[in-house]
Amino acid sequence: MERTRRYRYVGPAELRDQAIAADAVAVDTPTVLARWLAARRRGELAEPVTFVVALDGGLRLAPRRTEHVALAGGRDVLAAGEMMFAPTASGWGVVEVTNQSTGYCPDPDSWPAVGSALDRIGVEHPGDFTDKVIFRCCPACGERNVVRDKDFTCALCESALPTWWNFTST
Repeated sequence: MERTRRYRYVGPAELRDQAIAADAVAVDTPTVLARWLAARRRGELAEPVTFVVALDGGLRLAPRRTEHVALAGGRDVLAAGEMMFAPTASGWGVVEVTNQSTGYCPDPDSWPAVGSALDRIGVEHPGDFTDKVIFRCCPACGERNVVRDKDFTCALCESALPTWWNFTST
């Protein structure tokens, strides 16, 4: 059986300590998803929502500007990022999904947790992240980095970044 990585919050402590997830939902059925999306303002549906996959494999959603750590209640997660939904013939489906979370810095290999959570509730999805973000922690200065164009150089101190995911996990 494949071991699933747990991601710890690696962002600023002040965000972790003051974070509250207003208007969040645990999605366990397509009906819960449809009701939550129906309650969004028109402008909100034009942008992605924040998501986490909790340690129990459940999908949690909140409006985009919600901190991932607030949505997770400060706990470790199996995945985190943003999702964009669109109507389908059978309800709602995910049309875009990314692992973009600077609070958890999940690796793209967190996709199976996302796919499983969506499959469990019967939501159509693209089968993988539509945009994969590569995060690395600089061993020299400790800065969180987004790797762009395969340039594994720290944006702050210009030290070399490792090619493997190197944040703390359990």
